Amino acid sequence: MSETRRIELIVNGRRCDVPGGGTRLVDALREDLGLSGTHIGCDTAQCGACTVHLGGAAVKACTLLTEQIANAHITTIEGVGKRGQLHPVQAAFKQHHGLQCGFCTPGMVMGAISLLEANPDPSEAQIRASLSGNLCRCTGYQNIVAAVQSAARGVAPSEISATSSQRVGNSPERVEDDRFLLGHGNYVADTRFQGQAFASFVRSPHAHADIVDINTIAAGAVPGVIGIVTGHEIDAAGFGSLTCGWQVYSKDGSPMIGGARPILAKNRVRFVGDAIAMVVAETLEIANAAMSLIDVEYQIRPHNVRPECAIGAQALHTDAPENRCFDWAFGDDTGVRQALDQADHVVELDLENNRLIPNAIEPRAANAYYDPGRDHFTLYVTSQNPHMARRVISEMVGLAPEHKLRVISPDVGGGFGSKIFIYPEECACLFAAKWFGVPVKWVATRTESFLCDAHGRDHRTCAKLALDAEGRFLGLEVKTTANLGAYLSSFAAFVPSYLYGTMLAGPYTTPAVYCEVEAVYTNTAPVDAYRGAGRPEATYLLETLVDAAARQIGMDPVELRRRNLIPLDAFPYQTPVALEYDTGNYQAHLDAALAQADYKGFDGRRRAAREKGYLRGIGVSCYVEACGIAPSAVAGALGADVGLWESANLRFTPTAKLQVFTGSHSHGQGHETSFAQIAGDLFGLSFDDIEVIHGDTDKVPMGMGTYGSRSLVVGGSALVKAGEKLIAKGKIIAAHLLDDTPEDMAFGDGLFRSQSSNRGVSLKEVVHAAYVPHDYPEDLEPGLEASAFYDPLNFSYPSGTHICEVEINPSTGEIRIVRMIAVDDFGVLVHPAIVEGQVHGGLAQGIGQALFEVARYDTASGQPLTASLKTYALPRAADLPTFELETTQSSGAQNPLGAKGCGEAGAIAAPPAVMNAIADALGQPIAMPATPEALWRACRNSPQWTGKDR
Repeated sequence: MSETRRIELIVNGRRCDVPGGGTRLVDALREDLGLSGTHIGCDTAQCGACTVHLGGAAVKACTLLTEQIANAHITTIEGVGKRGQLHPVQAAFKQHHGLQCGFCTPGMVMGAISLLEANPDPSEAQIRASLSGNLCRCTGYQNIVAAVQSAARGVAPSEISATSSQRVGNSPERVEDDRFLLGHGNYVADTRFQGQAFASFVRSPHAHADIVDINTIAAGAVPGVIGIVTGHEIDAAGFGSLTCGWQVYSKDGSPMIGGARPILAKNRVRFVGDAIAMVVAETLEIANAAMSLIDVEYQIRPHNVRPECAIGAQALHTDAPENRCFDWAFGDDTGVRQALDQADHVVELDLENNRLIPNAIEPRAANAYYDPGRDHFTLYVTSQNPHMARRVISEMVGLAPEHKLRVISPDVGGGFGSKIFIYPEECACLFAAKWFGVPVKWVATRTESFLCDAHGRDHRTCAKLALDAEGRFLGLEVKTTANLGAYLSSFAAFVPSYLYGTMLAGPYTTPAVYCEVEAVYTNTAPVDAYRGAGRPEATYLLETLVDAAARQIGMDPVELRRRNLIPLDAFPYQTPVALEYDTGNYQAHLDAALAQADYKGFDGRRRAAREKGYLRGIGVSCYVEACGIAPSAVAGALGADVGLWESANLRFTPTAKLQVFTGSHSHGQGHETSFAQIAGDLFGLSFDDIEVIHGDTDKVPMGMGTYGSRSLVVGGSALVKAGEKLIAKGKIIAAHLLDDTPEDMAFGDGLFRSQSSNRGVSLKEVVHAAYVPHDYPEDLEPGLEASAFYDPLNFSYPSGTHICEVEINPSTGEIRIVRMIAVDDFGVLVHPAIVEGQVHGGLAQGIGQALFEVARYDTASGQPLTASLKTYALPRAADLPTFELETTQSSGAQNPLGAKGCGEAGAIAAPPAVMNAIADALGQPIAMPATPEALWRACRNSPQWTGKDR
């Protein structure tokens, strides 16, 4: 091969030499110059994560070849600040909490700087339009817009609402933000071992087929190919398959069946994207070239991609001959049948909860290294729960003993559930690292993410609600077909059963609820937890059904809800579907949301819109969520093979610096800040004296990761428990130093004080005594370190009311969200700005489900029709409104912090609020997503619209 021509560029003011040929600018920046702050998020120049400046203008570095821009001036995120100081736009992002996971942030900052250089005083609409070329999946864009507005005005830091106080309940700037803003984040794709090799996967182009032969001869002969792995090698080595870690039983008592997923398909492929072989090569380009030469001979089988047609279609798994995984039932069948028989009104509804693709902007990735001297593996992986990944890979797959496997999840660019699970690719990389004796890295393309990341939702449901003459709920019957896809993913069985059926009471006093779920296999990507996981599906069903009931019986939907809400004096409230809600004040957030929305004045706004030729509607959604998934005994009774506690270890260094090790994992939630706030309050320390450490199984002894809004509720509570142990030990040491008793000691703001003599010693003095125990209590071990495992007594139950007001143009189907109001009860707020950001992101994803997002497969071919960011619509900055948030607070949440969890609320409550508003505007419901075309067609038949097109 001839040597690639070299190209000169001026990058961040320095002349650099990079490869020419077909080298993309983004690859030259990352791989040759080590400027990893420029990220790769897609294949099609749609996400903007790779945005840099070319001659001062924002461009996407994945669209340019170095050959095209010789001697050009390039500025990356690393070159924006001066000597490590933040650029004004970077500072504004930090001050306004304009970032969460940080993966899209460099590209977003570069785009914002370019906008302000061209237009120093942009309007909000101009900012949103300009930034629509950059996708963010975490923030909902609102704080990004505020940051750009602030930078444009030149607002000084002292005028920003963020507080410098680090106490719990305040919103200090996040400690993790500087590294993201400066391009110093450390994601799996940024890791590199000496002798690094790269992997590429051969994937099935067919929805269902037998593998007749895999011919790897031509691929193996390509120079630079290190080796090729197929399912035959993995099977011969005796390694197992992936399957679900949660056992669900059918209503006849039989266990769920089928669905085991091989690391690499050996005999049969079951969906488009199923991995068949892996090429390991010296470079990714060689691996991709060799991968294209592998010849796989298939014998096509009939396929099915529709869950309602799964029973009776050709079986995907021999141990599930009818494609049924389980037929689960839960609740009071007899009570519901009686309620339906005796009801004055019965409302029936058929609906679909559309299939979604999580689409974290950081693609999944793995980098595996094997040390033969220690017989030890290290795996860097994009995971929300590295300890669970280690356990599954060890126990289920058998690739390495647990004590011989270190799993590290560094910075993770969004997860939303899709990075909880253990996937074949990371297992294959581990296998190949030992098999070939080289470190093996794989980073998914965006197309692979669409094809193979676990999808979410995908329910077909028929529901009946029984009401008496006054509109009080008597009983609810729900029958759902849940699509599990081609294989059982890690939590797949749990989501449409216990996370769904137990939430069907919602915030209402319905005395009897009965739910049946038939979970089926189809020739589609596996389906598992996506933000909310079962709770959004239940809330969408319930709140859509309540609005349908209000229309049928002629009652205002707010009045119907109010009549059936659980009253304040009923808590703790035992629902008919197992859960006991500890606290809540549902009337409070309903009243607050209605006042904020000016609900009483809506009819006037509707008339005004109609005079202009528009349809306007308002929709309400009340929800309650079970999160902080726990306790372990309940989880075990429901079929879990894990405990759902969380761990924390607190360790003072001899100089009184505190290290906080948590088993929770952050992928944008700001744990390094909020956990430092909790620890700082406990010990009277500033952020400068605290380090929060997570995501490494060799540093944190054990943990259960982050999902189900559990981090603060469970992980933060473990931190408090460990802190209490340290304070108790500190009192013993302080009492000895003061010649007092531990019982007489009080501690606060970093000082141990005798309550009788009022003398005191500082925390620093106590720490010094613990590590230099010259004058020390007898029988007390030196050092100051404590661990705690916290297993909650109950779930936590956040709740809220969301109200959406929409306006529809009947002539085009264009919809505008006029207002989106969210009033939530999250208990105690540790960092209100982080909570606000989490709600913004959830609302954006909920609105995405309602108006934009759906994963579709062609029924005839089994091919995915939405396998890129050009065909799967994600909400962008110009698509979303400014959100209006408030909080209420009911006391008594059963954890030491009094917190309730906030990460999933928006995704739970927004879809029914939006869809109820649309139904109100049209006078009839339509299915999600309510695209402009669907709305235009619905307007042709709307009872609310009798005029001509404008």
